[in-house]
Amino acid sequence: MIADVFSRGCTSRQALEAVTGRWGVLTVAGLRDGAVRFNALRRRIDGVSEKMLAQTLQGLERDGIVVRQVRTTIPPHVEYSLTELGLRVADRLVALIDVLEGAVDQVDAAQRAYDARRDA
Repeated sequence: MIADVFSRGCTSRQALEAVTGRWGVLTVAGLRDGAVRFNALRRRIDGVSEKMLAQTLQGLERDGIVVRQVRTTIPPHVEYSLTELGLRVADRLVALIDVLEGAVDQVDAAQRAYDARRDA
C-alpha cells in the first residue's frame, strides 16, 4: 500500500485525524515530557472530560502513538507515554504550538480586525 493522506481509506489519514483532533494535539503535546498518569494528564489539559481523554488515548494507542502501561504498585495505576513515533509527532506539534503561542498577539489582532469587519 502506498501512503496517501489525501486518500479516504489511507491509514495515515486516520492517524492524522486522531493526532490533530482537538484533544489529540493537546494529549500528544502533554505526554512529550514523559510518562503521565491519567488524572495528571487530565488536569494538564484544561477542559477535557474524562470520557474524551479516555477515547483520545485509546485512539492514539491504537495508532501506535501512545503506550499504556499498568504499574504493579499498591494500589496499581496506569501511566501513558509516547512511543518512538509519538515522540517524533510530538516534536512537530510542539514546534507548531510554539509558533502559535509566539504569534498570539498577531492572531488576536487579526481576530479583532476580522470581527470588526464582520460586525460593521
